[in-house]
Amino acid sequence: MQFTNELIRGTLIKRYKRFLSDHRLENAEVVTAHCPNPGAMLGLTMPESEVWLSPATNPNRKLKYTWELIRISRGSQGLVGINTNHPNRIVAEALNKKTISELKEYGSFRPEVPYGKNSRIDFLLEARDSSPCFVEVKNVHLLRKPACAEFPDSVTARGTKHLRELTEVVKAGGRAVMLYVVQREDCKYFRIADDIDPVYASAFIEAKESGVEAICYDCKLSTQEIILSRSLPIKYPIS
Repeated sequence: MQFTNELIRGTLIKRYKRFLSDHRLENAEVVTAHCPNPGAMLGLTMPESEVWLSPATNPNRKLKYTWELIRISRGSQGLVGINTNHPNRIVAEALNKKTISELKEYGSFRPEVPYGKNSRIDFLLEARDSSPCFVEVKNVHLLRKPACAEFPDSVTARGTKHLRELTEVVKAGGRAVMLYVVQREDCKYFRIADDIDPVYASAFIEAKESGVEAICYDCKLSTQEIILSRSLPIKYPIS
């Protein structure tokens, strides 16, 4: 997934009211940017951190910038993507290129297909000789222990609902996959943050026992693009 426009470098002042963030640009101008992330963003809101913003393409938009990246350490692995709208685009590109080995058998896919109770599955994968596969995508950016990616970073009733609906898909004889996309490069494995949301963790265990598959991939990030990269092992059991 390539960024549409060249990103603008700045320094984080603060994030507030969930979807707002103030930044100081290199020309010393202070701007308020949209923060496209409803989570707690633990470890990703340190003032004076280096950030990158995308300029709005709509001249009538109230907020002229969107916060995209933050650097949490020096070096090529220091970037973290904070925009939770991007993982579906990242996955769509990977599905087209068949770089997700667990899903490469499917010849086509459709996004945002209605299913469950007033829900839409992120991707419905289809193949001539296989049953459809329901794929739900979750953004991951939390790291509290070295090399360990975690989800969620706050209580997510919506995420729990999705796990239970995927469980029903499997119980009805279908295939269902929960795909966790880690928008950072400094992790070696993934786990469920059961201390943050024990209800989600319980639903995850139930889903796994019912046959819902869980896979995790990290991303390779730059200020030009974000692409799906390596498969990460999922640490079991939870806790």
